[in-house]
Amino acid sequence: MKKLTSLLFLSVVILGLFSCQNKKAKNVSAPDPLVADIDSTVRPQDDFFDYANGTWIKKNPIPDEYSSTGVARLVIDDLQNRLKTINEEAVKNPQNNISKKIAAFWESGMDSAALNSNGIKPIEGLLVQVDKVTDIKGLLALNAELNKKGVGTMFDAGVRQDDKKSDVMSFYLGQGGLGLPDRDYYFNTDEQTTKIRAEYPNHITRMFQLAGATNEEAADYAVKIMGIERELAKTSRKLEALRDPYANYNKFSVSDLKTKLTPEVDWQKWLLEIGVDKLDSIVVGQPEFFKTFNGMLKTVPIDDWKVYVKWNIISSYASYLSDDFNKENFAFYGQMLNGTKKQQPRWKRVLNNEEGVMGEALGQLFVKEFFNEKAKKRYENLVEEIRSALKERIQKLDWMSAATKEKALSKLAKMTKKVGYPDKWKDFSSMKIKKQSYAENIMAASEWWHNYQISKLGKPVDRNEWDMTPQTYNAYYNPSNNEIVLPAGIFTIPGWRDEDLDDAFVYGYAGASTIGHEMTHGFDDQGRLYDENGNLNDWWTKEDGEKFNKRAEVMVKQFDAYEPIKGMHINGKASLGENIADLGGVLLGWDAFIKTEQYKKGEKINGQTPAERYFLGYAYSWLYNMRQEEAAKRLLTDVHSPAKYRVNGPFPNVDAFYKVYQVKPADKMFIPDTARVRIW
Repeated sequence: MKKLTSLLFLSVVILGLFSCQNKKAKNVSAPDPLVADIDSTVRPQDDFFDYANGTWIKKNPIPDEYSSTGVARLVIDDLQNRLKTINEEAVKNPQNNISKKIAAFWESGMDSAALNSNGIKPIEGLLVQVDKVTDIKGLLALNAELNKKGVGTMFDAGVRQDDKKSDVMSFYLGQGGLGLPDRDYYFNTDEQTTKIRAEYPNHITRMFQLAGATNEEAADYAVKIMGIERELAKTSRKLEALRDPYANYNKFSVSDLKTKLTPEVDWQKWLLEIGVDKLDSIVVGQPEFFKTFNGMLKTVPIDDWKVYVKWNIISSYASYLSDDFNKENFAFYGQMLNGTKKQQPRWKRVLNNEEGVMGEALGQLFVKEFFNEKAKKRYENLVEEIRSALKERIQKLDWMSAATKEKALSKLAKMTKKVGYPDKWKDFSSMKIKKQSYAENIMAASEWWHNYQISKLGKPVDRNEWDMTPQTYNAYYNPSNNEIVLPAGIFTIPGWRDEDLDDAFVYGYAGASTIGHEMTHGFDDQGRLYDENGNLNDWWTKEDGEKFNKRAEVMVKQFDAYEPIKGMHINGKASLGENIADLGGVLLGWDAFIKTEQYKKGEKINGQTPAERYFLGYAYSWLYNMRQEEAAKRLLTDVHSPAKYRVNGPFPNVDAFYKVYQVKPADKMFIPDTARVRIW
């Protein structure tokens, strides 16, 4: 993916860009950020991120209700106000089935009086089901039921394209069941992680007290839950290990899964209970995890499992219940884990959840107004320019054989682009959102999405489907479809219309950090393992694969050396794919940009050369400031490097950067030519 921020709501619509179509071309309301944000006290040769973004960061402290702020936040604030208006109008005058659902969801989330009056009542039915469990069979049956309702417990399960046969949808099982963000939280000894681990049982205790348990009972429950989760964590794979697609692809027949890994689990029965019939095989990501899980089914007392499952239910639905549950949930997962000082107002939280429930329905309304055909065409053309740049780079590689080049070029040529919004929209008419409690509406939405995914089994893969809404401030490469997906929202520059943006800005901001980044993902350490048809299939010669890995190792070591927080380094292996994509994006965007008329003319804008504006445009795409707690969490759980190192990391490996900014050996961002990363 191109971007991951700490914002729960990652959706952004083209607001300032296209909402003022009656203005003249040069009548831009916002100042040029490539000038206004510069901190002239910092040398670009020493710290380009701080040089490009420092003034904005100094002038814009992180709002108390967020764990980070930056370019996404600028646009999201405007978007949420517009979404609020749409929801309020739907309540006043629902025009159709979809607007009625929007109104019902909005009202259920906004009715704080009803939420506080109901307390824990909306999930009492689920908790009663737990009380009725008497054995492991009943426990697994309940696990299946909770799977439908969006409660993750014990392990992860779901439907997605088969990595080795991309025209087939397969059922996957994977490690899961943890209440903390990653397995390392249960074992690492650094100060921040230790503090969080120590507070987690206290949080569990307080939540059970709110649910009606005595102080003694709640404390005992916390010990049991922590014990179960720690055992699950012991054989959970580390973040970097989860990035190996071959090691995480282990196909079993349903019968072999039972006999070889989990004799205690009747998978045929479990699958029927979640709505799956006649399934021959399952892909298991981490077999050792399921061996551990099977052993725990025999050794962990059934009453302990029941407490653990109750915790999963309460924690999953806490933010949809009364204020006391919601506030305690935020105190741990928001304040303790992310460093956020206060919650967002209720209406913003409801919008965040609405986006996840039926964001594509909202997207239909937005694209009609905010992403016109002219803008869509500009970025479709830019994709082709970036594709041509990568083609030329592959052809000129001196370390890759002709045989591998031929296959790489074929994969590149067949890479599909999706720009702006889908051609076909999802139909939410059967989603049972209505006048009922907020938690019940979330359950209804979860069941709809569960059934939607399960229904894909045994059917041809729909390669036209999008996994993001048009208003999302993000983008992705899907290796199974060999496609790059670029929602309209990712091209937003706050306060500016697309027609007012010079190419240098666009090629750096959108061409490099988004389009070039996603295209390079098709050829990073993971993406390169998938062929032109999206199948996990090693199409490289053995020698070329070894050469790639040797060059990639240079990047691993570079990023391992970065220490964003004292005592916490970037995980070079876990972040390798994103770091390769960042570097590739900068190189491809530059190659495409130097062919433009603006670059060739060399005329300055606001005192900046086109080349300078290109690098500044890229740096602007990573304008983020993050609280230390959130940053520490990301270093353990995120495959993306911190924003600063998505600028200062790739630039020292780009020859053009040295020429444009006259970087010398004495400068902090200088890397000797022989030590620079040379992959694509």
